[in-house]
Amino acid sequence: MSTPPAPVITVAPIPAAAAELPADHPGGRLGGVLLMLTSGLSSQVGASVAAQAFPVIGPVGVVAVRQWMAAVVLFAIGRPRLHRLTARQWRLVLGLAAVFAVMNVSLYTAIDRVGLGLAVTLEFLGPLAVALLGSRRVIDLVCALTAAPAVLVLTRPQATTDYFGVAAGLLAAVCWACYILLNRSVGRELPGVTGAAAAATVSGLAYVPVGIVVLHHHPPTAAAIGYALTAGVLSSAVPFLVDLLALRRVPAQFFGVFMSISPVLAALVGYVVLRQQLAVPDWIAIAVIVAANTVALSVGRRRSRSGSRR
Repeated sequence: MSTPPAPVITVAPIPAAAAELPADHPGGRLGGVLLMLTSGLSSQVGASVAAQAFPVIGPVGVVAVRQWMAAVVLFAIGRPRLHRLTARQWRLVLGLAAVFAVMNVSLYTAIDRVGLGLAVTLEFLGPLAVALLGSRRVIDLVCALTAAPAVLVLTRPQATTDYFGVAAGLLAAVCWACYILLNRSVGRELPGVTGAAAAATVSGLAYVPVGIVVLHHHPPTAAAIGYALTAGVLSSAVPFLVDLLALRRVPAQFFGVFMSISPVLAALVGYVVLRQQLAVPDWIAIAVIVAANTVALSVGRRRSRSGSRR
């Protein structure tokens, strides 16, 4: 997926045709891990670059420019034939486009107000909730009960707590959960990356009037536009293409588990690039949420594989 979407997360479905290389291949598992690490870092560095433009054009202005960039890249890759979509396919595409638009602006608003690490961690609660709520296994209940206190730690009232920023991060989580559920339907209706490309195109077009209004009231500098365009490349185009290569080298389930480190990468990039410091309890809470998600995904995938073998 291409971030969508990151997803700061990638926001495009990965074609099933991405052939996996053997684990002992020279460019196999190790190469896949390096590619996934590159994708994750690219997404978070892209978000940190986008933050440099917030003081000039604001999160909405940055999202508008990024959506335009993502639309151009994904349209060129997917080449969706919009005129051939059926009414049902259009409903799915419009729903996915709305999710793209709201998810990105809510995430960037959260990054602007509460920092990169906390914003991405809150957003990551979306896929965690989908994984846990869709299961009746005891291990998933344990993971949920483990993650819940960590969420309370991250959102605990403090003198500097920005509740609007926390709410924006939680809205991004809801959007990511909706993206996962919608993507299943889109993947069944439209082949390859057609659905994501169509949704990104529609979302980019919808942001044209929004971007014009925002940039009119907040005149951009060349540097701000450069930051926003760079964010579009690093957070959309690079992860999308690198993820395609990674999925040729590692199993899809390993790819999903590895994505759990996104909040950690976001916190590290926020500290190194943006000088955003987190308290020790926040770091512990992020680690607990990542661990809970990793356990839920890895155990679920193992049971799924064993069940299919039977």
